[in-house]
Amino acid sequence: MTHPVVSDPPLLQMRGICKRFPGVVALDDVSFELERGEVHVLLGENGAGKSTLMKILSGACARDLGEILIDGQAVALESPREAQARGISTIYQEFNLVPHLSAAENIYLGREPLRGAGVGVIHRPRLLEDAKRLLDMLGTRIDPTTRIRDLGVAEQQMVEVAKALSIEARILIMDEPTSALTSSEIDELFTAIGRLTAGGVSVIYISHRMEELARIGRRATVMRDGRFIATRPLPAPVRDLVRLMADRDVSEHYPAPTRARGAEILRVEQVSRGSRLRDVSFTLHRGEILGIAGLLGAGRTELARVIAGADVADSGRVLFEGRPLRLRAPKDAIRAGIGLVPEDRKQQGLVLSQGVSANLALPQLARLCRSGVVDTARERALAAHWIGELRIKTPTPETRVLTLSGGNQQKVVLGKWLASGADVLIVDEPTRGIDVAAKMEIYHLLDRLAAQGAGIIMISSELPEVLGMSDRILVLHLGRVHALLEAGEATQERVLHAALGLAS
Repeated sequence: MTHPVVSDPPLLQMRGICKRFPGVVALDDVSFELERGEVHVLLGENGAGKSTLMKILSGACARDLGEILIDGQAVALESPREAQARGISTIYQEFNLVPHLSAAENIYLGREPLRGAGVGVIHRPRLLEDAKRLLDMLGTRIDPTTRIRDLGVAEQQMVEVAKALSIEARILIMDEPTSALTSSEIDELFTAIGRLTAGGVSVIYISHRMEELARIGRRATVMRDGRFIATRPLPAPVRDLVRLMADRDVSEHYPAPTRARGAEILRVEQVSRGSRLRDVSFTLHRGEILGIAGLLGAGRTELARVIAGADVADSGRVLFEGRPLRLRAPKDAIRAGIGLVPEDRKQQGLVLSQGVSANLALPQLARLCRSGVVDTARERALAAHWIGELRIKTPTPETRVLTLSGGNQQKVVLGKWLASGADVLIVDEPTRGIDVAAKMEIYHLLDRLAAQGAGIIMISSELPEVLGMSDRILVLHLGRVHALLEAGEATQERVLHAALGLAS
């Protein structure tokens, strides 16, 4: 007599999850499974419901309907503490670390080993020893005594992973873990994730970087408009996944340029600042998108800040339509018609506690004021125009920017400079952390601006983005211009070659 083979249930099962907020169905009968030792990618546009589903799993948000099973047993997960006790840990895009404390202190914050019961004195040798053991497991060389503020982004991420391991996490949720990492740092992170899954840890991996999926994931689940759409084995054609996410065929990520390069609008001559920028020179023309590429530390953001007046150059000059500019503060660049969409939109590009309308009006408050008071009627009219023009999804113009999706926040940052009539727009990592459909909207918007006669400087760590959007590509290496390539001669290999400082 043969007996049927009974297989173990998946590590995690979420069945029929529903969640409503006032006026919004955030999740509608969503199901999701995670196997032991698996990296399962969760895909969807901003607003698809990914974050809400993960908040429910992490105990930060209560579900209205549905059930969650771990090892085949139903669990409540009514608080983050209960989720942690079940071995569920989340690493958010914005790290939850204390900058002035050491790596070891952050890993065991609130759970430090003590010298004897009831003594209340931290056992520092054990703290450092335990932290080092966890960091070594990840293959890092981080000194556990190093303060967080002295670590790079990739190293801080490893500390977050070690913190998750310290609570014996079985399910690790990673939200956009590579959005601020270089290619070599991504390799190191993927190696660490491989070690985790080999040890039985399961990872839910949320990312908008489609080129990463096959490298790291076993399966991908697609969500759209709060619903489960499909689960596919990886690798899978990017085109098919994007179609599932957007419910439309995406034939091209990048618009076919039809614009003509016009007159020179900006000239940068031998600009230097400390050791980060050294004798940088280039020109920008109307109707042109000039891509700036380079590895971390190449000086890309530093160059943008000098042109935008946020930092002052030690030497060299910037000319706008042939006239030298005196750039001592951002207001000098704004007056000249130069706008900057910064790399960190939340910290530097937006006033998160203010509404969409107030943010769109920021660069031109002087023009909207009468006797020192903002003319609210004009501000509302300005906001209504650009909300419609850019298709910003917001309940009202007064809705706080903090509550918008990443893609819509980025549109607000762009919109405030479009509303100001900027002739030169510098966009630093314009699509970081936003979904594929929102990226395409940003690409078409930048193309349309250039076609209307603006000059665009686009800084990006994503080489396909630089190659797909740029008329010319300026490659920086250690603060110097190493190459200037026309679109027709630029390839990923050539750009990387120059970014590494290698002779062509």
